Amino acid sequence: MRRILSSAVLAVGLLAGCGPEFQQPSSPQRVQTPLTTTDVDVPSECQGILDFVNNASFATLDYYLPSDVATNIVNRRAVTPIVSIADLSSIRLVGETRLNQIFSGSVAEGYTGASCLGIFDELAFSTDDQAKLVNLVNTITDQEMHDILPYGWNGAVNLLTLRPFTSVAAISGTSGIGVVGLRNLRNAATLSGPLETLAAAVNATQQGNGGALMERHFNWYDRLNNSGYYQQTSATCFGIDPTNAPWGAEIRANLADAAEVHQEVAGTVSFANRYNQISSQVIPDGLANLDARAAGRTFFGCYYSYANDPWSGHNAAFFVDTVNGFGVWTETYWVE
Repeated sequence: MRRILSSAVLAVGLLAGCGPEFQQPSSPQRVQTPLTTTDVDVPSECQGILDFVNNASFATLDYYLPSDVATNIVNRRAVTPIVSIADLSSIRLVGETRLNQIFSGSVAEGYTGASCLGIFDELAFSTDDQAKLVNLVNTITDQEMHDILPYGWNGAVNLLTLRPFTSVAAISGTSGIGVVGLRNLRNAATLSGPLETLAAAVNATQQGNGGALMERHFNWYDRLNNSGYYQQTSATCFGIDPTNAPWGAEIRANLADAAEVHQEVAGTVSFANRYNQISSQVIPDGLANLDARAAGRTFFGCYYSYANDPWSGHNAAFFVDTVNGFGVWTETYWVE
């Protein structure tokens, strides 16, 4: 797991010693964005890490790195620019320790500012990414935690046991959390903002005789098995253990794909917006975000109907990515 000192501490420590004269980056990247919104390993706030390895002189790189590593970086960038942490890690002799040294150098040489925290499990993190990640890990249900970490049971249990967390370093350093797990958590925290905005807009449109609901973060087991105080009329599930489905549920053989997820969400949004209460741009932005997250993926889930009393009815559905835990839950209901 990555262990990186804060940018400020590193900068002070490195600048205090003897070293090369301060080198102004030739083309610094200063664009600031609220969050990492695509599945990249370098947010814009941390672009200076790549600017450093692509632009710093051999002498500067050699100060922060062993000479053979600096040589490998210079030889590689002469062929093609280094475009990501994964790309940088593919250079011979660049591993965890060297990535930390590269980050330290990028801070000390002025390429990277305080809004970049460092590199953790092969992901660079901004301060905004950290805030979203910490909030997600501290607040999601145990069911969603295990869905996000489907192959990291111990990591999920440890996060649930040790939370609340205050930093990405502490999350990354938790036993059982590695490269894949931290990326899944970061993506769950930062990549679905427009969809979450759409869900909030849907939930704000409630009418007295019925409406629609949508959520990005939920406990599907609890929703599926603890709804229907009056009756649960039907359920069709796919990709889940039948013992986790309600009694009498139909178990469908095929998983859901992106088109099926889009159809269900778009239908729920359309029902919620039947009086045109939702801002026109919120809907296409949210659905585009959904499509980007769902493209090429497969989902387990259920469609189910239930009633909590004789005077209302609910039709609900949920879909959860089988690999990274991205999910969405929808519901439409009527009331007499």
